[in-house]
Amino acid sequence: MAATVNDTDGARAGYGSLLRTRGALSFLLPGFLARQPFAMLTIGILLLVNDTTGSYGTAGTVSATAGVAMALFAPLGGKLADRYGQAAVLVPGVVVHAAAISLLTALALSHAPLWALLAAAVPAGASTPQIGPMVRARWAAKLDGSPLMPTAAAFESVTDEFTFVIGPVLATALCTGVHPAAGLVAEAALTLIGGLVFAAQRRTQPAPAGHAAAGGAKGASALSVPGVRVLAITMLGIGTVFGGMQVSMTAFTKELGEPGLNGLMYGTFAAGNMIAGIVCGAVAWKSSAQRRLLIAYPLLVLATTPLWAAHALPLLGAAGLVVGLCIAPSLITGYTLVEKLVPASARTEAFTWLTGAVGLGQAAGATVGGRLIDAHGASTGFLVPLGGTALALVVLLGLRKALTPKGESVVAARGVGHRQPVSVD
Repeated sequence: MAATVNDTDGARAGYGSLLRTRGALSFLLPGFLARQPFAMLTIGILLLVNDTTGSYGTAGTVSATAGVAMALFAPLGGKLADRYGQAAVLVPGVVVHAAAISLLTALALSHAPLWALLAAAVPAGASTPQIGPMVRARWAAKLDGSPLMPTAAAFESVTDEFTFVIGPVLATALCTGVHPAAGLVAEAALTLIGGLVFAAQRRTQPAPAGHAAAGGAKGASALSVPGVRVLAITMLGIGTVFGGMQVSMTAFTKELGEPGLNGLMYGTFAAGNMIAGIVCGAVAWKSSAQRRLLIAYPLLVLATTPLWAAHALPLLGAAGLVVGLCIAPSLITGYTLVEKLVPASARTEAFTWLTGAVGLGQAAGATVGGRLIDAHGASTGFLVPLGGTALALVVLLGLRKALTPKGESVVAARGVGHRQPVSVD
């Protein structure tokens, strides 16, 4: 994967110029607060329900239910935001989310039956605001045609990686150091306050596209693009890494009598992800995005292989760091391909399909990992990231031709998603 490092007078303008864009800080700061719940929700549920039930399998199931609901409703939220405007979707959404989290927390603390927890987890996950896609849509509207657009894409990727460093660590620290429910309480508060402040910045939000434009001329879904379906499966595999690592690291540190180190261990994994994201954002790639993904994804599968055999915290920390370093290149390159494959009229929906796939994989990883841990011990949960990425790699290699852009008939879609494209070929 040939590459060169960018500077401010090269292929990409500098981050300083980007942050000096008029009005940028007005949506970046509240957007940063409001996007934390995406990284805090599933692990907050996992820790609370495990504390109240004593079962990783039950905790993983409830966490997975929220993750599945988030994954299924994310594309709908993206399409509605395109059609009616961000504030019209976000304001009622954050209120519903805060109420749903409050209900789920109260039920867990009162030792409610599993069916009640699952019923509350559905609206909690479904109402999770898609702040990352909305921030990127604002960048795209403000910088349309500007050489700063790739810089914004790189900046958002690093911000997402930083979120996945801070969010799980914060949730774990609150749950283990303050109260088992503190992580979810903080998640709901950040969602409500940050979401309302973000929605209030109406001058920077993209204009609503209307009924016809939002869905494209024929109302076709972004998922009708074959390459998007392939990439969604690769993101599903990456999601199993997040879910499997969360539940397995939680169980592993508890098994060794060091539950307070869970945040540090997961933070090391997430820090590797962020570091790789920064590096990818500083590189102007010369090879095609398809080629880069076909190299990066096998490396991710290889990196997950030794996790189950790490029986000491230092070894697990080192292995987790390597896995984190291998995630960002696959994520970023995947979103770069979506930018090339999908028409601009399906902008938000396309990237939220990938966001949803990551969430769905995370939910599946937490569920399967929790069951394996309950039955066979903490180390077996680390087989989930390996299995999930290996299966996705088989699909990626078999259907790789679907990732080739169709020439001029494809309009590049800029700007939204769980992890944003940072490179240009």
